[in-house]
Order: sequence, then structure tokens, then C-alpha cells
Amino acid sequence: MSPNSQNTDINSICIVRLSAIGDVTHMLPIIHSIQKFRPSTKITWIIGKTELRLVGDLDNVEFIQFNKSLGLKAYQEVLTNIGGRKFDALLACQVSLRANILSALIPAKRKIGYDNARAKDFHGLVINEKIAPAKVHVLDSFFQFIEHIGIPHKKFDWSLSIPEEAHQFAQQHIPDDKLILAISPCSSHPLRNWSIQSYVDVANYAIEKHGMCIVLLGGNSDLENEFGNKISSQLKTVPINLIGKDTLKRLLAVLQRCTALLTPDSGPAHMATCVNTPVLALHAASNSQRSGPYLSLPWCIDKYSDAAKLHFRKSADQIKWGTKIEKPGVMDLIKPEDVIIKLDKLLQT
Repeated sequence: MSPNSQNTDINSICIVRLSAIGDVTHMLPIIHSIQKFRPSTKITWIIGKTELRLVGDLDNVEFIQFNKSLGLKAYQEVLTNIGGRKFDALLACQVSLRANILSALIPAKRKIGYDNARAKDFHGLVINEKIAPAKVHVLDSFFQFIEHIGIPHKKFDWSLSIPEEAHQFAQQHIPDDKLILAISPCSSHPLRNWSIQSYVDVANYAIEKHGMCIVLLGGNSDLENEFGNKISSQLKTVPINLIGKDTLKRLLAVLQRCTALLTPDSGPAHMATCVNTPVLALHAASNSQRSGPYLSLPWCIDKYSDAAKLHFRKSADQIKWGTKIEKPGVMDLIKPEDVIIKLDKLLQT
């Protein structure tokens, strides 16, 4: 059978992408592209519990939740929900050990995964086809999967529904007569976080120079609350502190009303893309060209090359694609002035 005939025979696709929030948002254009250019294809998405709360209301997608807290029972639960079906193609879009075990267990005629350079945790053993090697953004790597099965066209659509309750929450808290700088100061990887004083310096500049209102965003962890309280105490105006007060859908609605978001490499950076809000993304521990907010790459403050030279004595091109440089103090390579320059340019556009 020729590759072309194989691709036209694909009527059902199973996507394995469990986490994290940012990577799940990268999957949205892939879903919308399949639906537009191969509308008869049935899509099943195996996804994590938290991530399901963000995207689980997408139209015409079957979601099967993988609840890692259940341990081994989580795998059986997925297989039970699949109900003995065999998919025409499985897109193994994640290389974690959990995802690889799922990809091995799920019945599919074709199991498509990453090339050797991007594979890990026995990924190569659970697939029977590989996408072409490439040093590209995570979103573009996802597009490689559907190109591999004969969908060459791309629909850059991050659309997600936002319920009325979430819009009401945002309207209640976010004024519509001011420029809004949202700050989500913490990543789930603490060594990607910028210093509290640096956030304060940029926020106070935004207040004094541009009359911006500051909104603080984040989860309800001790670290995020500490960052929020310490930033708040040093600002020249009282910020709107929503740390620990929103949900994923409320966060989308809040971001939609903001002028810009300042954040390290984190889920909210990519959620902002879903609502077309520009992101001043702070990258030193990770490479913005691989994992930055896709529509805001020109606004990223990227010191990844400097970090590679400092910690590996190599250029960014000489280290393995996707290497994280999560070292103490690496984010200090980014100075408040670097962000202020980008903020000024953004507000001039």
C-alpha cells in the first residue's frame, strides 16, 4: 500500500498529549486543522485531568481522561473507555514515560512519534513511524504529525470557548478604561522564575510611564502567594491581585481583557495566545524559539544564548535542541531594562 493510500484510509486518530497546559494549547491548531481539512476524521484525545478542564468542551472531539493519581488503574481506565477500538493512527505527541506506556497500550494500525533526537524514555520502542528530524517550535513539531498523515495545510486557530460566568468574573475585576499589564510571576519550574524586585521595577515603570493598571495572576500555592504579596507591597499603586482566585476559564477571560502579559515560560503565556493577548515572555532557562508563546515571539525577552555560553560554554546552536538551562540565577541574565524596552515598543504598535 502506498503512503498516499495509507493517509486517505485514516478515519480515526488518537492523540496522546497528557500535559502540560502550554503544550495542550499548542495542540489546538492541530485539532482545528484536522477538523477543517479532514472533517470526516474522528478525533480522540487522551489528556490529563487538569488540562481537560481547559479544552474539554472542544466540539467534535472525544476526550478520554488520564488521571495519573490513580496509578496503574489510570491506564486500565483509558483502555476501558477506548472499548476495544483500534485507531487508524495514533499520534504519540508526548515522550514522557506515562505517555509512552499509553502509546504502547492503545491499539492503532500506525503509531507515529518523534525522531530519535527528540525521543526519550523508550519512546522509539512504542511507535512504528517517525516524523522527520527538525529543530522547530513545539507547535510546529505537532504540525509535523499531521503532515506525516497527509494533512499539509495549517489552520492557526487557538479558539476555546469561554463561559459567560468567566466573562462576568473578568468584567467584575478588570477595568475596561485603562491599559492593563498582567503579571503571572511564577512557572511550575521555580528556576524559570524572575526575581520579585525585577517584576516590581517593571511594574512601577508601567504605572509611572504608561499609567497602566497591574493585575497579578497565578495559582494558590504558597510560592505564588508569596510572590504576589511581596510584589503588591512595593508597587506605587494598589494592584488587582487575583492570585488563587480564578479558574482556567476565568484566566482566559481575564487575559482577554489585558493589554499585555508579563510571565516566565509558563502555561498562562500560551493561554494568552488563545485570546490574542501579547506576551512579554521571559526566557533564559528555556529557548523561546522552541517553547515561547507562538504569536508573541517578537516580544519575548530571550537570554537563552547567553545562558548557554555561561553554563555550557557553547552557543545555543551547539547544545541539544530543547535543553533546559534551569540553573540558580540564570533568570538574572534578564534585566528590567530589557523588558521595559519591549514594553515600550509593544505599546507603540
